[in-house]
Amino acid sequence: MGDIADHIRAILVALGEDPERQGLKRTPVRVEQAYRYLTQGYQQRVDDIIGHAIFRETHHNMVLVRDIEFYSLCEHHMLPFFGRAHIAYIPDGRIIGLSKMARIIDAFARRLQVQERMTEQIVDALETHLQPIGVGVVLDAEHLCMMMRGVMKQGSTTITSAMRGSFLADQRTREEFLRLVHGRR
Repeated sequence: MGDIADHIRAILVALGEDPERQGLKRTPVRVEQAYRYLTQGYQQRVDDIIGHAIFRETHHNMVLVRDIEFYSLCEHHMLPFFGRAHIAYIPDGRIIGLSKMARIIDAFARRLQVQERMTEQIVDALETHLQPIGVGVVLDAEHLCMMMRGVMKQGSTTITSAMRGSFLADQRTREEFLRLVHGRR
């Protein structure tokens, strides 16, 4: 067993469980494997994710990828939060492979997170690597820490946004982005 598995075993004992019980014997190892997978974003760098997937292109209109699903863990309770990300940018001579945007989201989601920070990290990464005219990110998520404990409000969602460049400075660009994000599916 690894360090995490040893601690999970101790947690089971502290909860009054028998970690040698048939259904729990391998639970510490399974939980360790799950946490290592769910936090693999700590080992990922945006530079490595993007690699050679930035291309010269004269396109100067909005590029939007919406409804990119993500899964993360709340850093306050280590419970899942999950939802959809919507990313748009206006290129300034450089575009990125579309799948790389989803991979960037996963790199930040696969960490202990708060949604507010994650939104900023995604927009900052795209702004740094693409240097676009503008970029916007909206995350819409459900938090199990609000649904399973505490206030227990099922169906509540949290929406965060971050805007840079023309998405921040130009009301029309911002409105177009938000209209496209929330438009008919």
